[in-house]
Amino acid sequence: MSTTAPAPEFLIASRGTSADLGAWVVGLAFGRDGRGLFAGLGDGTVRIAQPGAEWRVVEAHDGAVLSLCADAKDGALSGGDDGRLMRVPFEGAAEEVARYGSKWIEHVAAHESGLRACAVGKAVHVLDAKGTALKSLAHPSSVGGVAFDTKGKRVAASHYNGASLWFVGAKEDKPRVLEWKGSHHAITLSPDGTHVVTAMQEAALHGWRLADGQHMRMSGYPAKTHSLSFTARGKWLATSGAEAVVLWPFFGGGPMGKAPTELAGGDGVICTRVACHPQHEMVAAGFEDGLVLLTDIGSGRVLPIAPPGGGGVSALVWNASGTLLAFGTEEGRCGIVDLSKR
Repeated sequence: MSTTAPAPEFLIASRGTSADLGAWVVGLAFGRDGRGLFAGLGDGTVRIAQPGAEWRVVEAHDGAVLSLCADAKDGALSGGDDGRLMRVPFEGAAEEVARYGSKWIEHVAAHESGLRACAVGKAVHVLDAKGTALKSLAHPSSVGGVAFDTKGKRVAASHYNGASLWFVGAKEDKPRVLEWKGSHHAITLSPDGTHVVTAMQEAALHGWRLADGQHMRMSGYPAKTHSLSFTARGKWLATSGAEAVVLWPFFGGGPMGKAPTELAGGDGVICTRVACHPQHEMVAAGFEDGLVLLTDIGSGRVLPIAPPGGGGVSALVWNASGTLLAFGTEEGRCGIVDLSKR
């Protein structure tokens, strides 16, 4: 006698909504004021929606959206291959914040204090809430990623042979250079500001403990890591780039000398995006086949969010309270799931 395991019940069917937006979902962001989900697409538009509502189309770029994040107070900030940095409000048309000629804006970041940053070639431009340019920070090569620390006092940029850490309010712009040979792209800072971690071209991570400059080498990935996300208290660093969610322990002297934890794997499909819950020790994960899962780090329990299909997951984001999870794919599938319901 044989038995067949029941098919998983994906929460998108009972607690969410999805749509085909028709173009690569480059980035997703929920507005900091709680209004709307913003989706930056490869066709140059930014789409805006709330759960259960129709998507609104905003013409943002003459070309493709290359980067998108939540803006400092509300709305979203997007960078395009038309050299324009745009602010997209929840209501109304897109507004140009800055223009950088024919150079691409591949990375953007913003902090609730009002600061914004965008990477243009070898420079990171820092602007205030009004769009006034505060400073331009030069790097030895093209910038691969940009991130503010949680207090908005420092901005970090990855580049060839390492990363640079700048104090935004410093009178003299002299970075702390974090050196390690190779090409560095995605970058993040731990919530307490004690560690910087980058993803590298050769399918590995590199980190620095800022207190003493200690290097941290995290390798063994079968694919390049594109997505890094610390848990709310900084205990774990979740990463993509393997056939499971790889979590490195940043406690008890880790991650050096400690093995990573792997969750939600086993199907032979590469994880492409991770997003840690803003409050609890849970991590959402998107995979190369379009599958989206939510897993509890402590118990290892997995909740199916969305089934495979619609291309690889290219964007994944939580709202500030952790009640809404949104995902987007390379083929334009986009969904929002409401996890506040019991």
